[in-house]
Amino acid sequence: MTIGEKIQTDIVVAMKAKDEHKLTTLRMVKSALKNKEIDKREKLTDAEESQILTTLIKQRRESVESFTKGGRPELAAKEQTEIGMIEGYLPQAAGEDVIRGVVQGAIHTMSEGGAKPTPKEMGAVMKVVQQRILADGLRADGKLVSEIVKAELAK
Repeated sequence: MTIGEKIQTDIVVAMKAKDEHKLTTLRMVKSALKNKEIDKREKLTDAEESQILTTLIKQRRESVESFTKGGRPELAAKEQTEIGMIEGYLPQAAGEDVIRGVVQGAIHTMSEGGAKPTPKEMGAVMKVVQQRILADGLRADGKLVSEIVKAELAK
């Protein structure tokens, strides 16, 4: 069952339960998926659906930050709840230890041909790391990955 199909069945459940907040959140997610599908003019792959949900989560996190700075904790809490709902449809996020292992493996592989990558080559390392994370079926926050890569290259 794809992410879109799971969301559709959960929309029906939320309608029957009269859970308005969950219903509006799921409809928003479904709408984002449908818009991307219309733009692409074909069915979305699982990876594309996951990417859209990741983008929605990132937007919510930025909103939480803005609401917190603006002194609106009730709106920040609402956005935080939406993040929790959306994350339920994504694979489990990789922990810091797992990401560090992937980063160290990527750096080791890149340094086999010669010298260890320098901090100036962070972009190339990030690209390899992101590809490995996707290939392993994991999900990781880009900011966390970036910090770990920066720390490992500085060693």
